[in-house]
Amino acid sequence: MSLLEARALSVGYRILGAGLFARPRLLPIVHDVSFRLEPGQTLGIVGESGCGKSTLGRALIRLIEPTGGSVLWQGEDMGAMPAETLRKRRAEFQIIFQDPVAALDPRMVLGRIVSRPLATFEPGLSRAQLRDRAVEALELVGLSSDFAQRYPHELSGGQAQRVGIARAIIARPKLIICDEPVSALDVSIQAQVVNLLMDLQRDLGLALVFISHNLSVVRHISHDVMVMCLGRVMEQAPRDAFYASPRHPYSRALMQAVPEPDPVLERGRAGQALQGELPSVANPPPGCVFASRCPKARDLCRRERPELRREGPRATACHFPEV
Repeated sequence: MSLLEARALSVGYRILGAGLFARPRLLPIVHDVSFRLEPGQTLGIVGESGCGKSTLGRALIRLIEPTGGSVLWQGEDMGAMPAETLRKRRAEFQIIFQDPVAALDPRMVLGRIVSRPLATFEPGLSRAQLRDRAVEALELVGLSSDFAQRYPHELSGGQAQRVGIARAIIARPKLIICDEPVSALDVSIQAQVVNLLMDLQRDLGLALVFISHNLSVVRHISHDVMVMCLGRVMEQAPRDAFYASPRHPYSRALMQAVPEPDPVLERGRAGQALQGELPSVANPPPGCVFASRCPKARDLCRRERPELRREGPRATACHFPEV
């Protein structure tokens, strides 16, 4: 049995209609996403800004209600769970947010911030027990016990994200949704935070959904990779197979857009970066959502949307995938 499974999961937002008396309409954001995540594994979700990655991550743990499909937690449909059951299960899945400072209440000391989840999931703990658990969580993420008495404004960005991670692990979850947890950090700090997450995964047996637009980071931390474009899955594959030979032109374009550290090699890559703008989510194209920017697009691509076809552990939504 998988720890987490999404089955044809779709998510949309209600928006106002065009006219004064028009009824609200549903704006689809995520379309028919399916995958399985095993305990101790990491699924990396990559794509450009606006492709629906964060919306998908929130829908997986019912912070946003799906508009179609289902999410199974250890084989149980989360949509069918009674509210009280879901509230208790929330201790088993947590989230780390993109902006580490904005995610912390500036009026609280860090010990109280970190221990807040326990007020919901373990309400019988004493004040001393809450402080001890908060200090334990802070030390697990590499911060000393004196940080429990500090305020968020006293932290660097990397320290603030470590506090966010401590808050996520204090309830001893089985899954953490990492919503671009290093995108606001310096490169050197990014590496420290990613290595910390990998250490915690090993020591605590965590499963991770790691959302990012940085393919280099995703390669380092993930076991499987999912590529999204305008709310649709373009490609899914095990990490090594994906990076050795991406099959979708969009995946290849994302890889070519990753900067090359060697300036000589980088100059030789001129003109290979992804061109054009992402189509509007309110007015998506009739065919492949990448067709308007794909150098290999044909009439069929612009006319018909490709289905996500599975071949062994890999899946690609392209009429003419690379072999």
